[in-house]
Amino acid sequence: MDNFDVIIVGGGLAGLTAAIHLRRENYDVAVFESKPYPHHKVCGEYISNEVKPYLEFLGVSLPQTFQFNEMLLSIEQGKALKANLPMGGFGLSRYTFDHLLYQRALELEVNVFVNSVNSIKFENDKFRVGLESGQEYTSKFVIGAYGKRGVLDKDLGRYFIQKKSPWLAVKAHYKLDSFPDNLVAIHNFRGGYGGLSKTESGAVNFCYLVSYDSFKKEKGIAGFNQNIIARNPYLNEFLNDAEMLFEQPLTIGQISFHKKKPVENHIIMCGDTAGLIHPLCGNGMAMAIHSAKIASEAINSYFKTGLRNRSQLEMQYEFQWKHLFAHRLWMGRQLQAILLNPRLSNLSMGILANSPYIVNKLIKNTHGQIIQN
Repeated sequence: MDNFDVIIVGGGLAGLTAAIHLRRENYDVAVFESKPYPHHKVCGEYISNEVKPYLEFLGVSLPQTFQFNEMLLSIEQGKALKANLPMGGFGLSRYTFDHLLYQRALELEVNVFVNSVNSIKFENDKFRVGLESGQEYTSKFVIGAYGKRGVLDKDLGRYFIQKKSPWLAVKAHYKLDSFPDNLVAIHNFRGGYGGLSKTESGAVNFCYLVSYDSFKKEKGIAGFNQNIIARNPYLNEFLNDAEMLFEQPLTIGQISFHKKKPVENHIIMCGDTAGLIHPLCGNGMAMAIHSAKIASEAINSYFKTGLRNRSQLEMQYEFQWKHLFAHRLWMGRQLQAILLNPRLSNLSMGILANSPYIVNKLIKNTHGQIIQN
């Protein structure tokens, strides 16, 4: 039975970022990821520029990719508005980004295991982490970074897992050379909305979120795309002109936007495991990376100060997490409620089209500040 300073459950953006940060501080770190790298994930694949200085600090070299400085928002009837993205962002597929972080983690000699965790127990001020294979590991801290929803949530008795989660997400990459290089587009349709932007390969990522009640009335993804999504003229044009590059779209079901706790059973939660931001806010990837930073700093402070107070560490992390992200999550919930109501979305679009100040304020309230090292 191996012992580590920190075990990280989940090897996505948050998990690998935390592993790299903590390993740079010379802690013995293990990451458990259920799938081998590289692999695609359902994700909007837009990253706010707020993360760039921190990634440089971690020694992560980003590849050449498309830089975004403009946003287009449309509703089903075709009304639309454009706005500048003051901070801007870039497009990077999860296939490439996660693998890039994985390679950096290996350079730093992080222990990365391709295995699934099925239990986490806290007793006598340490964790026992059990795998599906029957192996068990121990650690002083556990970071939960296993995504939007997992079997561990049920095992841990998390509150949100008991509530209905009626959302489905669908993603695929498409070839469409005429799609603007600098644009992030968000298009509304009945029961949901989707985002379009270019990734580093030149492929356009189309990722959409839809209520299951709306989706189940159609016969699968192809039927839904044709009968519902294509009612939005922008999406109709895209689907007619673009060529899908995946054999089949990726899907993920039972997505929950209910509130979650940043700390559960003494496990420090990061990324979507701590709180899932609505795609309308467009920077869930940046939030995942930032949450990993503050978790790593809290753990490092625990070991370095000599105070060794777990309760204080947990309170500090929860306070910082809420300070940085709670308002952005709230804003995302409000925007989604408006966009999914046809009458409100039509009214709001008319107001926003004539008020650049309000549009800029909304963008500012759904993005963070540059992450300082």
